[in-house]
Amino acid sequence: MRTETEMMNLILQIAETLKVEAVAISGSRTEDRAPKDEFQDYDVVYIVEDLDGLTADLAWLEEFGKRIIEQHNVLDHRRLYLMLFEDANRIDLTLCPKDHINEWVDSEAGFTVLVDEKGLFESYSPSLGRYWTNPARAIDFEKSCNEFWWVSAYVVKGICRKQVIYATDHLYGICQQELLKILAWQVASDRGVIDIGKNYKYLFNYLPSEKEKEFSVLLDFSSLDKITQSLFATMQLFHQEAQYLAQKMGFKYEKEVAEKMIEYAKEKLLNQNKEHNLKD
Repeated sequence: MRTETEMMNLILQIAETLKVEAVAISGSRTEDRAPKDEFQDYDVVYIVEDLDGLTADLAWLEEFGKRIIEQHNVLDHRRLYLMLFEDANRIDLTLCPKDHINEWVDSEAGFTVLVDEKGLFESYSPSLGRYWTNPARAIDFEKSCNEFWWVSAYVVKGICRKQVIYATDHLYGICQQELLKILAWQVASDRGVIDIGKNYKYLFNYLPSEKEKEFSVLLDFSSLDKITQSLFATMQLFHQEAQYLAQKMGFKYEKEVAEKMIEYAKEKLLNQNKEHNLKD
């Protein structure tokens, strides 16, 4: 596997060959707190004058090395080339026209400029607050709670219909994301603005270790029975943590709605299990 020094030298060398206007890097390699391991990507942007000329013939991508797999994407005025190489290094390379640098800057939480002789990045600052969480407002808390309990009914429906993907998507993609939001607000209520990272990856650094264990057990979606168990546990944990946050912040919490939704889930899912057992 090529070293970080070798990869960075290669990135800058190819940029010089292509006569790009500026080069910057973003992602985990610009974060001091990010774990250093072999899975870190090189999230690189080449600021270019002639996008059409560079994309008309992509033979120059071969200079980065032999790829196992790649993906090419169009993002507004930019072009994104995702490349996983045979030596397990990965580069996510963006070609961005110099007149649209703001598009790339706005899409990144932070970045480090590597080459910029013309000062193209000088008027732009990294969006360091992109993954910051502020203490909750009452209206935000109300919306989060309403979303959680409303969508929990979709999970119940998916389980009853034996739609594993549908139920899992709503449970993890929405309900558990609202639970993570509540936990992040709890931390922010003590510490003020916090950096939780992309996909809450730093959240549990701020919480007692048992909180991460408590959340981790919710993530078994291997069968309808496991999804059902996860739903009930998620509901109970959300109910507990939301009440705690409401009391701490002086927010109104619709406890009766929560309890009715828990009973609704029990009625639909436990009765279904009883009927299934009787048939057996």
